[in-house]
Amino acid sequence: MPEQTQYAPAARVPLIKSPSLRVPRPVVLPPDIHPLPESVNAYFVYPYTIEPHILTLESSRRSTLAAHQAQREAYLRQRLEEKERRKRDALRRIAPGFEPQGQVLVPTKRSSLVGPLPPSPPQPQQRPKSVMEDLVDQLAAMDSSR
Repeated sequence: MPEQTQYAPAARVPLIKSPSLRVPRPVVLPPDIHPLPESVNAYFVYPYTIEPHILTLESSRRSTLAAHQAQREAYLRQRLEEKERRKRDALRRIAPGFEPQGQVLVPTKRSSLVGPLPPSPPQPQQRPKSVMEDLVDQLAAMDSSR
């Protein structure tokens, strides 16, 4: 029994060569070509003469990059500090003496505005005065001193 292959039907199809195609000419090597040696390790020689030049260039490049990085960081830090300073100044315009990380300001009495208060006779224990009552008493004392 003849062996059937997948290309059996195509075996009877005639092949037609296109007139636009041509077979390339074989490559002919010149007679003076230099053949490669058995080992090419001799061709891989590192020239150590340029290494100091490359190392000085690389070190100067790295120092330049570090200087530029430091300048950029200083500029960004300066911008951030300026922004925070402006924010603090704007808050101080609204509330003089305001310091976000500082201590809370405690109001102090100035005796020159109020004047000396007349001594009051000792009174029996009273309930503590509210802030509003204290303010009214101070205003009355100011009116009476004038």
